[in-house]
Amino acid sequence: MTIDDTAGRGAADTPEILDDEAIGIDRPGLHAEAGELPLNEPFQSVLARNIERRSFLLGAAAAVPVLMTTTATFAPTEAEAAPRRLTFTPIAPSTADEIVVPEGYEHQVLIKWGDPLFADAPNFDKNNQTAEAQSRQFGYNCDFVGYFPLESSNRALLCVNHEYTTGSDMVRGYVPGASKAFADVEIAAHGGSVVEIERTGSVWRVVKSDTYNRRITGETLMRISGPASGEPLMKTSADPTGTKVLGMLNNCSGGKTPWGTWLTCEENFNQYFANNGSTADADIKAAHARYGVTEGATGRKWEAFYDRFDVTKEPNEPFRFGWVVEIDPYDPTFRPRKRTALGRAKHEAATTALAADGRVVVYTGDDQQFDYVYKFVSNGKYDPNNRRANFDLLDDGVLYVAKFRDNNKGVWIPLTLDHPKLKGKFSSQGELLIKTRLAADMVGATAMDRPEDCQPNPVNGRVYLTMTNNSRRTSVVADTGSALANPRVPNFGGHIIELTESHGDHGAADFRWEIFLLCGNPEIDLKTDEADLTPGLAANATFFAGYADASKLGKIASPDNIAFDNRGNLWITTDGQPGNADIGNPNDAMHVVPTSGAERGYLRQFLSGPKGCEICGPEFADDERTVFCAVQHPGEDGGYPNTISTWPTGSQLPRPAVVAVRRKDGGEIGV
Repeated sequence: MTIDDTAGRGAADTPEILDDEAIGIDRPGLHAEAGELPLNEPFQSVLARNIERRSFLLGAAAAVPVLMTTTATFAPTEAEAAPRRLTFTPIAPSTADEIVVPEGYEHQVLIKWGDPLFADAPNFDKNNQTAEAQSRQFGYNCDFVGYFPLESSNRALLCVNHEYTTGSDMVRGYVPGASKAFADVEIAAHGGSVVEIERTGSVWRVVKSDTYNRRITGETLMRISGPASGEPLMKTSADPTGTKVLGMLNNCSGGKTPWGTWLTCEENFNQYFANNGSTADADIKAAHARYGVTEGATGRKWEAFYDRFDVTKEPNEPFRFGWVVEIDPYDPTFRPRKRTALGRAKHEAATTALAADGRVVVYTGDDQQFDYVYKFVSNGKYDPNNRRANFDLLDDGVLYVAKFRDNNKGVWIPLTLDHPKLKGKFSSQGELLIKTRLAADMVGATAMDRPEDCQPNPVNGRVYLTMTNNSRRTSVVADTGSALANPRVPNFGGHIIELTESHGDHGAADFRWEIFLLCGNPEIDLKTDEADLTPGLAANATFFAGYADASKLGKIASPDNIAFDNRGNLWITTDGQPGNADIGNPNDAMHVVPTSGAERGYLRQFLSGPKGCEICGPEFADDERTVFCAVQHPGEDGGYPNTISTWPTGSQLPRPAVVAVRRKDGGEIGV
């Protein structure tokens, strides 16, 4: 099959790049071999040298002078200096198979897997699922939720990612590779949905709209744009031009641009491609191994029906995934574009800000243990008066990777061909971006604990980075002769970093950082015997931004997606609390914590999800009288009929869904 389409590319001059010495890079940090853990200095060893261990363990109050060493370059706004207090009564952690919200709040299930998006689309039939039906119904395992307003405050579009499928939870008697028809259902259940919604009173409903509603699937035709478009490694039998591709896969979180488009991020794409262990080309095999492409058969076995999922038959196909995809939700005819200038990784999110001079900045994390934090800075500037003039801004600019230093400072290292440690390693900037991880290894980026959401706070301007966890961290990796104790070994609870760009400019080349949250249970009595601190701080050590009253604080683990309200409060959803014994193994949840004022660090739980789920994509309506979230994989691995959850319909086939939460009196969420 040949993919038929036309694609355009933009070009601009390359900006001046700071060389290695100018930004103070002093360590190459190469991977020893493809597939091994990076030798780059892990974030924990940086953190260790900023925390005096005994004072840290004696309590949050004692730790404040140690951790709070960063002087913000942003002047406090009125909202930050005197933020409105959160007034809801926090809920207790829950293990119930239901949504739990605070007293005075209520929720509705807005849309769930299989619900029709169009008036002529079929209703969901669990016993007769087809790819044709699924391509016109809401997809599976929703993650990112983006709110895009229409002309009325009571109408909007929701853009929702559909990350992955688990066939055993979707259909009775699932056998991977046994049915092409169901493989096609799975492919159609991936991607994303654009859904028109309308509010009457305080209740939202889905509008089965032919004007806006849209499904993007694993077979939707897309353009490959930016520096990697047309590269030899992007060419396949179906697309000898290397400029177009079918579908997007494993879309986790995302973001929104200032010009009103949707950025949706391909994350764990590696799991869809089989037989890398038999790849003939050693360089291609090694590049795929760095991204974890499956050595043998895949779990879904789509390769039994489609050559593009078999690396021995189409060795370049995996290079066409792992990108940030831009979609215009207001235009159903808009062809999605894979923006290769933003780099190729297991992207969790892609959130935007504007540099001081109007250039567009995109922050993104590579969600894998020991991988990196990135930002892209466009060459062109945002034009608020001409929406379409901004549509190619993300094709031209510089991608940077973060290096965190011991002194609460850090630098953004440019990933460009003229970087001293990258010269001669890649044939073109396009190839470098296809192999983003390898380039980041070479320049000595800081290895992180699963960097996921990376989001600017609209009130204080700082960027908050969620590190979900790292169960594989067992020791401190030596750096320039030192081997200091690692403060979270292993890091079961995860943490959140607060990053302040120099001069308050998102386009800056360097930054300051501090720990905002070290997640876990602040009520645990931690050991203070020095002998118990080897090789590092206890895995359950906690720090809640200096808030010292542990009796008030909530318990949290595995922070994943985040959002901010208009007061700068940080809303956090989790992915992994059920496996964290320190906090009692509760269901995944939504929490909120102020980032400034007297209650900075005072974390409270706002919502609990049903059994077996994760909570994703917190997103506010523009008037902040509704907060949306996605409930992904309720009852995961419970099979069909499900042994874990019956949410949300009470049947033994749980269905991922988007939930809308509101105050019963119609007021703003949280206050």
